[in-house]
Amino acid sequence: MLSSDKLKRLCNTSGRSISYLAQAITRAGLNPKQAQAAIKNWQAGKLVPEPTTEDIRKLARALEVSSNDLVVWTASHKYAPMAPRKVRLVADLIRGRSVQDALDLLKFANKRAAVMVEKVLSSAVANADEQEADVERLYVCDARVDEGGVRLNTRRWRPKDRGRAVSWTRLASHIHVSVDME
Repeated sequence: MLSSDKLKRLCNTSGRSISYLAQAITRAGLNPKQAQAAIKNWQAGKLVPEPTTEDIRKLARALEVSSNDLVVWTASHKYAPMAPRKVRLVADLIRGRSVQDALDLLKFANKRAAVMVEKVLSSAVANADEQEADVERLYVCDARVDEGGVRLNTRRWRPKDRGRAVSWTRLASHIHVSVDME
């Protein structure tokens, strides 16, 4: 996935203008004006239109860097069967650490969520390895947990005093982990 922060930083350091980059990524069905709008969106963090791998390759060539210098590798687990409040404790542990340090920490963490976060982190590292990134230099740049709502078929009623009933539910969470090269 294209990193907007890296794109902005590389544009500033190389001195390349948006119009120069727009000429580099023009493709079928995308005129220069639309290409400029796309690059402005990508720098702002909006991935509309979605940059293709060929777009990233052309941008890297125009900025005179490798394509791995513009990319952040991500993985996610949607609807993980655990409350987001509990998973955030584990995600906060690994944010900003090197990948090997984070994996060691998750292996010995005494939390049920550590297993799920470890699998997502391993998947993000595998995505980076697939793109031929240097796995030794990877670190966890972002680890966040979003609320996934109420899990299916988990609404229950618990009887209370004087004939009342109280509903209780089980929550799900979305786990997102991004790794980047130092």
